[in-house]
Amino acid sequence: MFWYRNLIKLSTSATKPKNPITTNLLLNSLAHFSTANQVPAAAAAQPSGLGPTKPNEKPRVVVLGSGWAGCRLMKGLDPSLYDIVCVSPRNHMVFTPLLASTCVGTLEFRSVAEPIARIQPSISSAPGSYFFLANCTGVDTESHEVLCETVTEGADSLDPWKFKISYDKLVIASGAQASTFGIHGVKEHATFLREVHHAQEIRRKLLLNLMLSDVPGISEEEKQRLLHCVVVGGGPTGVEFSGELSDFIRRDVHQRYTHVKDYINVTLIEANEILSSFDDRLRRYAIKQLTKSGVRLVRGIVKDVKPQNLILSDGSEVPYGLLVWSTGVGPSPFVNSLGLPKSPGGRIGIDEWLRVPSVQDVFSIGDCSGFLEGTGKPVLPALAQVAERQGKYLANLLNQISKDGGGHANRAKDMDFGDPFEYKHLGSMATVGRFKALVDLRQSKEAKGISLAGFVSWFIWRSAYLTRVVSWRNRFYVAINWLTTFVFGRDISRI
Repeated sequence: MFWYRNLIKLSTSATKPKNPITTNLLLNSLAHFSTANQVPAAAAAQPSGLGPTKPNEKPRVVVLGSGWAGCRLMKGLDPSLYDIVCVSPRNHMVFTPLLASTCVGTLEFRSVAEPIARIQPSISSAPGSYFFLANCTGVDTESHEVLCETVTEGADSLDPWKFKISYDKLVIASGAQASTFGIHGVKEHATFLREVHHAQEIRRKLLLNLMLSDVPGISEEEKQRLLHCVVVGGGPTGVEFSGELSDFIRRDVHQRYTHVKDYINVTLIEANEILSSFDDRLRRYAIKQLTKSGVRLVRGIVKDVKPQNLILSDGSEVPYGLLVWSTGVGPSPFVNSLGLPKSPGGRIGIDEWLRVPSVQDVFSIGDCSGFLEGTGKPVLPALAQVAERQGKYLANLLNQISKDGGGHANRAKDMDFGDPFEYKHLGSMATVGRFKALVDLRQSKEAKGISLAGFVSWFIWRSAYLTRVVSWRNRFYVAINWLTTFVFGRDISRI
């Protein structure tokens, strides 16, 4: 292919770009149009990635992850002090407290997704700052490098390629994964509720089952199975999803799927008490409201999950058409693969300043990190407010480190980092259905404080989350979606 060889010659003879990753990724992309499908030797010789920063350049902060912790960190970092590089398999942050509402059409999916470029504009505009749609596959703390592999989707997509990024400061904020406790069949047959694509899958499957159950010839038993929605896990996510689902059934399904309205049911399975971190009075209120709205509460432990039913510890079988798994989180395979000290529970071990103490210039925040036993502090819960406040604290700390001359690699070894990170719990909230919610403002389960339930709590819940949505654009989306749903009902289109 003479035109391809000429193009490669022009590319290699042209002025070398500022960052070698540009040329290398371009040549790798062009290789997919070659009949030989091989990268020329000149391209293979190019260094793949972003090399170390020079003393006269801004230091580089590499952030792994785009969750609550990573995005709050990037928002607070000063782009005049650092080049910011984010590596994540998604280019947006998910506002998880409202994710359950998207499953049933109360909110649209775009309302809970905030693009990273809006959170930190320098990612898409500053010369040395980038976002890479990739997974981190390894960390070399000796040479201050992270190893990455691009994320590609679909049969016709480009093959993934690997590259390296040198860092001056590394922040691991890669989050956690849903806990399955090693139960057979969970990953194959259950749907989690942590990402936007999970909510999309739940919505499509729920609407598909509603329409399939109305087809002539479906047996009564199969119709009951298709329309049985089972939620495993009685934490805030499981309870909120059950409440949203029951409200969807009572307000929308009964009006628009009248032929099958008497067959659809919701079951919430929990091994212990639902909402165990809430006040006892609030838990009793939640149980009363969920039961009143038609949610069946079952106390039991899931032992096995099959394609159409699950088995409890007492041997009973529970058929389902939709299974949503919400039993907490645990360390991801990436976190487990890192040769870094671990805190109780398998998270990355950190000290009072959110540093990984055994290596230089590495920090960790969010669900993937936990205090080491030597600090005397307990491992914090995997909550959005914990991750957000860790991100805010670390952004201020890194900004101060750079101002004091410690921004580049190995320059902050003997610096005084000031006050350590302190966390104070602001309280918990959860909705349990239409116009009903719980607000628990105690700092711990044993402490005294304000706890509310009912309509006033629901108003506080909506007001608080509306103000916490990252951008004014998404606040407007959420408010309009709520108003539209209130006036016209939920959107039940299966797209």
